[in-house]
Amino acid sequence: MRLLDRYEEIVGHQEVERLRRLAQRLAGKRIVHVNSTRSGGGVAEILGWMIPLMEELGISARWEVITGPPEFYRVTKAFHNGLQGLPVSLRKSDFDLHYQVNRENAQRLNLASDIVIVHDPQPIYLPLFTPPGQVRRWIWRCHIDASRPDRSVWKYLEAAISRYDAAVFSMPAFARPLACPMFLIFPSIDPLSDKNCAIPETERLDVLARLGIDPIRPLLLQVSRFDRFKDPLGVIEAYRLLHPYYPEMQLALAGGPADDDPEGAEVLREVLDRAGDDANLKVLLLPPDSHRTINALQRSATVVLQKSLKEGFGLTVTEALWKGKPVIGGACGGITLQVHDYHTGFLVHSAAGAAYRIRYLMRYADKRQRMGHTGHAFIREHFLLTRNLRDYLTMLLRLDHPDATVI
Repeated sequence: MRLLDRYEEIVGHQEVERLRRLAQRLAGKRIVHVNSTRSGGGVAEILGWMIPLMEELGISARWEVITGPPEFYRVTKAFHNGLQGLPVSLRKSDFDLHYQVNRENAQRLNLASDIVIVHDPQPIYLPLFTPPGQVRRWIWRCHIDASRPDRSVWKYLEAAISRYDAAVFSMPAFARPLACPMFLIFPSIDPLSDKNCAIPETERLDVLARLGIDPIRPLLLQVSRFDRFKDPLGVIEAYRLLHPYYPEMQLALAGGPADDDPEGAEVLREVLDRAGDDANLKVLLLPPDSHRTINALQRSATVVLQKSLKEGFGLTVTEALWKGKPVIGGACGGITLQVHDYHTGFLVHSAAGAAYRIRYLMRYADKRQRMGHTGHAFIREHFLLTRNLRDYLTMLLRLDHPDATVI
């Protein structure tokens, strides 16, 4: 059975036929996606399913990864923080290093194509160093909240964006004034992936036993990189505020390393120090391919948290809602598109607020279940990969035919 036939069972015949009709008009197009890592984070996961589906639809799609020395990733992490509004201190040599790594990768990577889609700041200067005629059209895809960036970072990146034919953001609020056409595309999840498919009950219980988690007692869960913007220390604080009321409560903080995030090890050390010797608090450092483990954890959770302070979109929220779990999330970024108070979960601004909302969900199991059901239906309608791919295909057609009716 082809991939699209399997998705048709979930999203319906009409949605899949719409994809096929759009792709027919792009048949033979050569598309290259470029990002900074093949594992760790939502961008890599999205590209992992998007490339095969584009191929099945008759579009030639490839995935290239920019590489550089460790210092390069320290600089691009600062770009990420600066885009999200954190003050950063960068020297001219830092910008020069980023420039040079992009130059070297433009010579190394196979970018010859009709369209190159560059994801986030790491490879943003590739158009400057790619020979004329090798690429027909460049698109920059920003997965980060760039609404109030550090001025020096944005000035440097904006100079690169001037060479692009279009830019894509995840939310209207994330966009910046640009001369090129801008598009809005929400990220999404793959419902058939190991992370989101249905799993046997025996497997779920085996995962919990292996991780030392009691399947009977309530479980709070946050799945995310060990990143300060994900506020793992705030999650621990909320859990400890709950302890007098629910001493049997368990907390699991599950995350893994991302190849392009040099701060992760430092944040992990801070989390382990704060966790101490609490037997009910599990800090789980998982390898990049632990998709079924994360699946089992999300299906086992009583309540899922994503207490981010800044967030591009928050696909871990999407995953939890798909599994019928209410989510308590930080009131920021794409979390606000997915979590709606009293419908799919609660938005919060503090550890105390998170603890208060967890108590509510613990007290009212029927409302917890109703929110989970609503969340699953909401994700099915808005945030599955077929809609994401449809948006990409529509954008590409719109760029080719700006005055035509696409669908």
